[in-house]
Parts: sequence; C-alpha cells; structure tokens
Amino acid sequence: MKLAVINFSGNVGKTTLARHLLLPRIPGAEYIAVETINAGAEGQASLRGDQFAMLQEYLLSIDSAVVDIGASTVDDLMDLMAQYGGSHEDFDCFIVPTVPDPKQQQDTIATLVDLARLGVPPERMRLVFNTMELGVTVEQAFYLVLGFLHEHPLAIANPECALRRNEIYARVRGLSTDFLTLSQDPTDYKRLIARAQNQADKMALGQKLATRRLAGSVLVELDRCFTALGLPSAADSAGMSMVTGEAQ
Repeated sequence: MKLAVINFSGNVGKTTLARHLLLPRIPGAEYIAVETINAGAEGQASLRGDQFAMLQEYLLSIDSAVVDIGASTVDDLMDLMAQYGGSHEDFDCFIVPTVPDPKQQQDTIATLVDLARLGVPPERMRLVFNTMELGVTVEQAFYLVLGFLHEHPLAIANPECALRRNEIYARVRGLSTDFLTLSQDPTDYKRLIARAQNQADKMALGQKLATRRLAGSVLVELDRCFTALGLPSAADSAGMSMVTGEAQ
C-alpha cells in the first residue's frame, strides 16, 4: 500500500495525518517526507526532476509507504508527474486532507481537479475532513468541497472520515512516542500527584495524565476515521495495478 498525502494548501494537517492516522495502521509502511531541499538562484526552492525520479524508483522497490508531500513542493510534483506519464499509478491512493477554512477548501478543490487531470480516478482519491469543531456537521463545515463534489464526483468523500480538533496533536509534537503507547501508560498519576511535594510537580504529573486520557480518546477516533477511508487491501491494490498495466 503506497499512499500520497497531498493538498496545494498548507495548514490542513498533512504531516499529522500521515504520522498518526496512516502510518501506524499500514503494516511495514515507511514514512517519506517530500520537501523542497534545493534553493534556486533567486532563493526559490524547487523539486528537481532527478529527485522525483529517485522517489519513483524507491517507491517501486518497497511494498508500503506514506508519502507526505509538503505544500511547498506540490506544484513541482504535479508538473513532474505530468512529465513522467503514468507515475501517479505508483500510488494506490491520494489522501487529501481538508479543513473548514474557505481558502483551504478552495485549494482542496484545485488539488482534486489537478489530480483528475493527471488521470487519477475518483476511487483513488479520498478526503479526510480535519479539525472539526464539536457540534458542527461535516455537511455544515465543508459545504464548498461537498457542493463541488456533488456536481463533479472526482473523489470519495465519506463524512465518517472526519477528525475533531484536539490539543493532543500539539502536546505530542516533537515526541517519538505514539498514541497507543501513551494511552497504555500504566503509571498511577493520581497516586504520584498525591505524593508530590510541590505544585509544579503536581501540575507536570497532571499534564501527563491529561495527555494519556486524550491519547485514548483520539485513538478511537483515528481508528474510526481510518476504517471510513475504505482503503483497498494489498490484494486489491495489486489488482488495480494490473488493470492499469503496472506491476507493483
């Protein structure tokens, strides 16, 4: 299973979803971040053709990957996929996260349109509705994207594939610990808090307890969202590749 997490817009949670929603639920998957790493003469970063060629070659050599495409590289990557005809078929699915902000929704629509122009069929594009507010429905928050898809069904948009805004993501930023490990932490924080000698220690322990509780609840939500994505199994992916004339 090889997935690309992509959107023309920044601030839609691509890296968060790649690391916390997709990577832990795809056995053996590698995380690959595609960022602009070479600066041009005028300081403009760009993704070179040889870098894209290396990415293709590496993807063909492994079984599973989650490719996190940075917003600064999306334009270049789209152009290069057009040049390397059929290279989009190296990905089993394109995961397109979106958030309620109208600007990001418009960028999401542009992303879907450009992927469709490359030849990516609707069944290989999936939306994730990110940073939902409590009490607001997907239909209410994402009326622009859903209205567009009603007229132009370019992607699969399951309203169940939604994630609420949660401070746990900020709490774990920079940490190597995953949500499952955090949620299964056996430490008796209440006992330690009762025995702590000063307020600062009590507060620090209280934060760890709160993080464990948040991790447990977000795990349930991430599992539900991943199931709602309805990603093809490994066998299905191989079959799809045979239909397009590409072998994994």
